[in-house]
Amino acid sequence: MERYSSPLLRPAAEVKRPGAVGSLLRGAIAFFVGLVLHASAGASPAVVVIPLSGAIGPASADFVVRALSHSAELGAQLAVLEIDTPGGLDLSMRFIIKAILSSPVPVAAYIAPGGARAASAGTYIVYASHIAAMAPGTNLGAATPIRVGGADATEPATPGKGKTDASATPASTETAKQVQDAAAYIRGLAQLRGRNAQWAERAVREALSLSANEALAQNVIDLTAADLPDLLAKLNGRHVRTITGDHVLATSGALAVTIQPDWRSRFLAVITDPSVALILITIGMYGVIFEFANPGMALPGVAGAISLMVGLFALQLLPVDFAGLGLILLGIAFLIAEMFLPTFGALGFGGIVAFAIGAVMLFRTDAPGYGIPVALVVGLSVATALFVFAVSGLALRSRRRPVVSGPEAMLGSIGEMLEDVATSDGGWARVHGERWRVRSAEAPVLLARGERVRVVGRHGLTLTVAPLDETQQGEQR
Repeated sequence: MERYSSPLLRPAAEVKRPGAVGSLLRGAIAFFVGLVLHASAGASPAVVVIPLSGAIGPASADFVVRALSHSAELGAQLAVLEIDTPGGLDLSMRFIIKAILSSPVPVAAYIAPGGARAASAGTYIVYASHIAAMAPGTNLGAATPIRVGGADATEPATPGKGKTDASATPASTETAKQVQDAAAYIRGLAQLRGRNAQWAERAVREALSLSANEALAQNVIDLTAADLPDLLAKLNGRHVRTITGDHVLATSGALAVTIQPDWRSRFLAVITDPSVALILITIGMYGVIFEFANPGMALPGVAGAISLMVGLFALQLLPVDFAGLGLILLGIAFLIAEMFLPTFGALGFGGIVAFAIGAVMLFRTDAPGYGIPVALVVGLSVATALFVFAVSGLALRSRRRPVVSGPEAMLGSIGEMLEDVATSDGGWARVHGERWRVRSAEAPVLLARGERVRVVGRHGLTLTVAPLDETQQGEQR
């Protein structure tokens, strides 16, 4: 089988992570590889390998959909989904299945390498593919939906219980609806591809799993293959029907290339991790609070706003419970209000509690890889409490500092009379090294030249002063 060494389109047996140097050279190589693929499409159409590993979510769905579209643009004769997944989100799974069903290029779901699995959402994708294959030592199944839409569906339904009675609780009714919908969905896929629909329904209702040999014996898959070359050799000459008609595969000796996730897919994979999304929201909250407490610093506000926007973008791709999101936003509002209102920590404490409860409720799914560890919620809540009360302490300390600028800074200042003052017309005094027009706080009181006075008031450019000794006596009383 012919091989290429491009880091973007590379044989499945030789996939390596691209380095950071030589990006221009890699781009040129990828460009020429594309030209070679187009030039060779008429003689020996390529086989495109699309790795699908880890939890299925928005990032993996976006990658698979774009990779299948790219396979059609390249004129590939076959797209191989190399699957190793514990499952994932229902909506992302359905996006992938829609792309497979509408693909003009035949799609082969291949559970590999040995030890891999296609559990939960992966089972549906295998059933939807035109060809289903497994490597020895792999398994598929356990397709019962788990909290698809928010209700707890961890307990599979018993066979034959297609209806719920009037005494069923709302949670069990919701669970039954989800199981019924999932069973009908996978049964329809099995009937479309001519596979074992009875076992598919049992995989949903009873969470059954099968090994590679058992799946082949029960007509759940089409064949087993030790590796990718073995798979392509066994598929040679096979007839496959897609939306564009019948195809005859000529995979013997065909060029096999792997489409690797690009920067967009990697970026989505990072930010759509629930823990990362929550951390981004928290960092954004820190930045906004700090900017409100210290207006004009700019950097915390800019960083906080960017983090909030990226975090909210990630949330709209995930199954978010809006009650949890509302509690987080309410907690943020309370924490910001704590900066300005003298509540002695009541709003701050309430904000932290609302934030912690909202973080626990934020994601309405128990799909593998899409939960938030309780330890992370506790750590973020404690860090938020320390941050808020530290900022509040600094703000309170700054409010207690004496005024050092503006008209209020003159009050309490000590000055020296430059002339005698015995009438209400006043005279002149030196305060802070400047000559000021002053008048006595009590007109009959004589202010002698050279006497030290304290400023007790200001009216425009005229200061009201009192003898320093009387002011001190008043303070002692």
